[in-house]
Amino acid sequence: MVALTGAVASNQRIASTFPDGLVAIFVGGTSGVGEYTVKAFAKYTRNSRAYIIGRSEASAKRILAECRTIGPSNSFEFFQGDISLLKTVDDICNKIRAKETAINILFETQGSMAFNAITSEGISLAASLGMHSRTRFILNLLPLLQRATGLRRVVTVMAATLEGPIDLDNLGGIDFPMRQRRDQFASAQTLLLEKIQEKIPGAEAVGYVHDVPGVVQSGITRDAEGFGMKALIAVTTLLGPLIRTPIDECAEMHLFYATSARYAAGSGKGTADGVPLQGGVEVARGTIGKTGSGVYSINTRGEPGPPRVDEVLTGLRGDGTANKLWEIIMAESKKVTGSESL
Repeated sequence: MVALTGAVASNQRIASTFPDGLVAIFVGGTSGVGEYTVKAFAKYTRNSRAYIIGRSEASAKRILAECRTIGPSNSFEFFQGDISLLKTVDDICNKIRAKETAINILFETQGSMAFNAITSEGISLAASLGMHSRTRFILNLLPLLQRATGLRRVVTVMAATLEGPIDLDNLGGIDFPMRQRRDQFASAQTLLLEKIQEKIPGAEAVGYVHDVPGVVQSGITRDAEGFGMKALIAVTTLLGPLIRTPIDECAEMHLFYATSARYAAGSGKGTADGVPLQGGVEVARGTIGKTGSGVYSINTRGEPGPPRVDEVLTGLRGDGTANKLWEIIMAESKKVTGSESL
């Protein structure tokens, strides 16, 4: 288990480890985990640049102002857009690529609980944000991540260590029970990260973290549909003070995931990739069961999932589901945009 004190101690060494600063992209950064983490980034980094991507300009203005006060040596910029649309993802990535030649962190939290909605591009809204959009951002920005020095990290916040079966005919989980949908999305996210590492030349030079934040206050519930879902949200809201992860803890842990050498790239760089490890903290076990393999599915304390998760993922790789999932995501990207990536 990674103690909160250990995460804080690591975060306090970010500025001395990277004195010339870092470049980070926060997709879905206008609320929830993304907002909390970009503020921690502002607090602990120096001479850095952060780009926040989301729908709400009003929220972004507030967050940018707070970040500039917290970290005055850093710069912050907002790109507005509906990132459930792959063409919008491409437009935003082109803007980033026009400004930066390398980035250190890609941090993704976009999602929706409008599980029956379909985007104007013909993709399930939930699946677009949870699978298609996230994968497209990674593939589009991977060349910039590969050019970075000292730290190359992707963090995608969803439902890690809760992986379960996948229905390839219903990736959006329309009409699924909540738990079944959650577990399907978790497996899809982990397997897509593995496929990126496997299929894209040089992608192993980047570390990929899929985590679960626990119960946190965020904006994802605003699009919730159905009486049952709204009732669940009401109960969760009522019990919030008892079950929610505190905002400061959430921010510290997620910045740790994004910067610590514990989640090193799988290219053999080991502890050179991120803030060096101290206090008995070791490089984590990856999703293929190998320490430092470069793709990590971790729980709320930064630890790999139980043996059950390994069994589920092994089965999905072995029966061809992982390959078919990748083919579906790539086919949709090509259908909508004309290419698998920029």
